[in-house]
Amino acid sequence: MRAAVFHGNHDLRIEEVPEPFVGPGELLLRVTASGICGTDADEYSAGPRMFPVAERDPRTGHLGPMIPGHEIAGTVVATGDGVDGFTPGALVVTGAGISCGTCARCREGRTNLCERYATVGLQRHGGLAQFVAVPSATCVAAPPGLTPDAAALGQPMAIGVHSMRQGSPRPGELALVIGAGGIGAFLTYALAATGVRTVAADLDDERLAIAQALGAELTLGPNDAPIADVLRERAGEPDVVYEVTGTAAGLDAALSAVRLGGRVVAVGLHQHLREIDLRSITLRELSIHGTNAHVVGADLPEALRLLAARLEPWSDVAPTALSLDRLVPDGLEPLAEGRSRRIKTLVDPWTEASRPTRMAFEEEHADAV
Repeated sequence: MRAAVFHGNHDLRIEEVPEPFVGPGELLLRVTASGICGTDADEYSAGPRMFPVAERDPRTGHLGPMIPGHEIAGTVVATGDGVDGFTPGALVVTGAGISCGTCARCREGRTNLCERYATVGLQRHGGLAQFVAVPSATCVAAPPGLTPDAAALGQPMAIGVHSMRQGSPRPGELALVIGAGGIGAFLTYALAATGVRTVAADLDDERLAIAQALGAELTLGPNDAPIADVLRERAGEPDVVYEVTGTAAGLDAALSAVRLGGRVVAVGLHQHLREIDLRSITLRELSIHGTNAHVVGADLPEALRLLAARLEPWSDVAPTALSLDRLVPDGLEPLAEGRSRRIKTLVDPWTEASRPTRMAFEEEHADAV
């Protein structure tokens, strides 16, 4: 099969490699589409940090060049021993996160905090290839309303769902999302679809337009500063703020904007230590929550339901499916350099040339004809 294989910093090659072996408890998927994200771009441009290229991963045993890709949809080709509930040809989405099921956090249902947590596409071969083997426990069948391209948005939407739930929003409350690209876009949609009044803030007008299409009742751009003052005038003080940018400015804005007794969810990963005013947090009785990955059994089914429930196609969020040959120049490099104009980029490992995504079944039918 053809696959994108990471060998080292700025060294990702499209190669012919053997098809993966499907082990006990696993599914062999024919990849229909796979997404890329900031983690993939960071590994390509500044890694390896998470990819076990030079040192063996103690959880998966992988060592050496590896195939990235953890946002995967595909059809079932074969099932390993002990797998039930999946039939050949079925479209499924994998959440990619692998948990042991026996540690204390797994027994609590917090599988994303498993002591031996590993991820398909980060610590073992992933989905930027024509076939991938994944644990069946990480997979959920795609609902009838999703095309294969739309189904590939399931894993990042699950991240958005899990992040949303960490803030415990209630219908009718006001939420502020700082950073409307990537996870912020899915988070905006999940909040609005749950009945939460949602405001999105970003520096990019195109992202804000998409956030509005995803359900934001108000958007704030670079001229709407300081965010806290503008928001109070236009909508009120938010009950919960989701900081998705991972920047000092974003964190400061979140802590300034949230109401007394409100909640702040730190979604974006900060690369540096931050100073925060703990006295203010104590006196205002603020709650600060972290969020990490997602819980496959709880968050992925809801993510797929939300994706299928949108009346408009998801082509505004993910307009293009790249070929493997264009993965680096049109996908990873623009994302790493901060010049990508797409909120999400998909990869079709079977296409010879990049193509528009097919987010409606009419498009799938037209292509087949």
